[in-house]
Amino acid sequence: MKKILLVGNGAREHVIAETLKRSPQEISIIAYGKAKNPGIATLADKYEIGPLDTFEQLKKLVAEEKPDFAIVGPDDPIADGAVDTLLEMGIRSMAPLQTVARLESSKSFTRNLLNKYSVPGNPKFKVFVDTKEIKEFIDNDLGGNFVVKADGLMGGKGVKVSGEHLHSTEEGTTFAKQCIDKFGRVVIEEKLIGEEFSLMCFCDGTHVVPMPAIQDHKRAYNGDTGPNTGGMGTYSDADHKLPFITDQDIREAIEITKKTAQALFKETGAEFKGIMYGGFIATKNGTKLIEFNARFGDPEAMNALPILETDFVEICERIIDGTLDQLDVKFAPKATVCKYVVPEGYPENPVKGKKIEIGKVPKEVKMYYASVDQKEDGIYMSSSRALAFVGIADTISDAEKIAASALSSISGKVFYRDDIGTDALIQKRIDHMKEIRG
Repeated sequence: MKKILLVGNGAREHVIAETLKRSPQEISIIAYGKAKNPGIATLADKYEIGPLDTFEQLKKLVAEEKPDFAIVGPDDPIADGAVDTLLEMGIRSMAPLQTVARLESSKSFTRNLLNKYSVPGNPKFKVFVDTKEIKEFIDNDLGGNFVVKADGLMGGKGVKVSGEHLHSTEEGTTFAKQCIDKFGRVVIEEKLIGEEFSLMCFCDGTHVVPMPAIQDHKRAYNGDTGPNTGGMGTYSDADHKLPFITDQDIREAIEITKKTAQALFKETGAEFKGIMYGGFIATKNGTKLIEFNARFGDPEAMNALPILETDFVEICERIIDGTLDQLDVKFAPKATVCKYVVPEGYPENPVKGKKIEIGKVPKEVKMYYASVDQKEDGIYMSSSRALAFVGIADTISDAEKIAASALSSISGKVFYRDDIGTDALIQKRIDHMKEIRG
């Protein structure tokens, strides 16, 4: 029997555990997270609660259990060197070392890397350590259309865009100063016009295998309004493309990912092993990179993993061994829609520690527990996203109806977006790209 250590306690880790358990191999999951996720708890053979920002307790668990390999789910422990710590104990991971995980944890590292190794996809950008020349760069070089990016992890809330979150150069400079005060530098780049899509790839350091393209919705409220969140929901299509992006858009995204993996090795001498997840945007001038992440997306993992047909345990082992090219990775030709239920007030002033009741969830809906804690008297929310519902069908429209059918089963101080994956919202995307491409 293979022992697999799973680090993290969100919906992403719940779907990872479920996918591991579908393996034809005999496996045992050792789960470690900062709260008790009820979904993971039913799948794991051992579940230990402990901190994710320090690793002493994790090391003790590893010494006792001696897992065959580990999967580290969340971005923070990856950025803080959890994979390096495990490797020092002889445990290899399906997640990247700290030096190559800078792909996510440092926006300036990634932009400079792409520049240095002539990887396509970079917008016009500049890294600043003070605010002196920011105004001139925004007004003169970018024509007032700009994005301000914190050079570190801020839970999906470290990026602000002109015209959406920032309404003047002054507001942009103020946010940039906050980023500099926190991380020592800030990235200012041109605002790209187009449609965004997520393309996650399995990566063994040399070989890259793409998953279906997915669209994420970061804004909190219907119609893509309100503040940025960690992601309110996602969808993917049965052909593994999206109705508004082309084969060429995807080919370019895969090429950027491959060249980035090569550039990382040249720059650091370390191979990126795990999930290289690009946030891309299809523009009239081709595919551009918005950002890279160094782990499965959340919610995107809930779209890709339930339709994965290849043994996930074998994929993990191939990634660790560097033999991913010897495996034919397949996904079912199905469309998926994921909708998140979140605490009232999320993301800016969420209610915390409130109990939720889960009624009868339709049997065709997949439910994943996210940032909740299972106590003796029920399920309690933290201040982050609580539950994800996923519909799987032959069309996005049908998958959306399945996911939506479960939303009313939750009672408590919660809300959700009910427009994600709807025909109307997707048509807006199609029309937008037609207009852009002329």
